[in-house]
Amino acid sequence: MNLQEIITNLDLKVLTDLKDFSAIEPSCGYSSDLLSCVMAGAPHKSVWVTLQAHSNIIAVATLLELSAIVITEGAMPEPAMLAKANEEGVIILSTEKPTFNVIGKLWEMGFHC
Repeated sequence: MNLQEIITNLDLKVLTDLKDFSAIEPSCGYSSDLLSCVMAGAPHKSVWVTLQAHSNIIAVATLLELSAIVITEGAMPEPAMLAKANEEGVIILSTEKPTFNVIGKLWEMGFHC
């Protein structure tokens, strides 16, 4: 499954620069709001689902070379954080839906790790 399919099926809003999302195939998914847990447990190239919207998530995503971050529950990053994400090549997606719903929808779509 590619990132474009995830964006379309979950009706996610792209907050960072547009890319060829159909060419990005995430390895897995991961969800946590604790940065230390993400650093220890998120698989390389995975999609991270979180309600965190601060600049520290960019550092974690860069370290793990994540495919994308999905920010849930309507949390909205500051413009400076999005600019930093663009500089680092980190894809930030957004939804009003709760984290639980996003993960459930990914599972229904067959996005199993």
